[in-house]
Formats: sequence, C-alpha cells, structure tokens
Amino acid sequence: MLIRLDPQSDAAIFAQIAASVRADLAAGRLGPGDRLPTARDVARALGVNLHTVLRAYQDLRDEGLVDMRRGRGATVTDAAAPLAELRDDVVALAAKARRLGLSPDTLAALVKETADDH
Repeated sequence: MLIRLDPQSDAAIFAQIAASVRADLAAGRLGPGDRLPTARDVARALGVNLHTVLRAYQDLRDEGLVDMRRGRGATVTDAAAPLAELRDDVVALAAKARRLGLSPDTLAALVKETADDH
C-alpha cells in the first residue's frame, strides 16, 4: 500500500491519506481483513504528525471501512468490498465526464448531490 500526498492540493493531509486508502480499496489493492500500516509507520514515512494519520484512520472507521482496535491496529472491514465492485462504473463515469468537458470538481459535486438526495 502506497499512500500518496499532493503538496499542491488544497485538501487537508488527513483527507488525502483517507482518500488514498479509499483508492486502494476501490482498486482492490486492499480488501476485507487486510491490515493498514500502523499510524506511526505512516506518519514517519510521510513526515507528518501521528495525529494527522490517526484522524484519517478515524474518518475511515467512522465510514465503516476499517475497524480500529488498540494493540491490533486498523483492519479493513467487509463494508469496504463494494468499493471494488463500483470501480468500473466510476471509471466509466469519469471518462464520460471528461468527454463532455466536465471538470473533476463538477463531477464530484454532482455525485455528492445525487448521493445526498437519495
């Protein structure tokens, strides 16, 4: 698992870490039962504060994607499995949006709006 950060991004570092983990889940590089690297290891590797990584992991826990247990770390839950199932649909939607000239931000807003409505 490789966590990617974009120093030019306006997104908070914890949000970028969580998004990177979600991307690995969607791509099938992580699946139910897999353990995430320790927050200390991630913080050290990225050169960020431990609490930043813990915030990302807590957000993933709050979404039901990981289970966090003291002494056992963070483990991917079964709730993460549908992300991989949606990947092909998301890739096709993103490609269609590009063909139509829509920006990624516009597409994201449309998806969020649609998800919030239902």
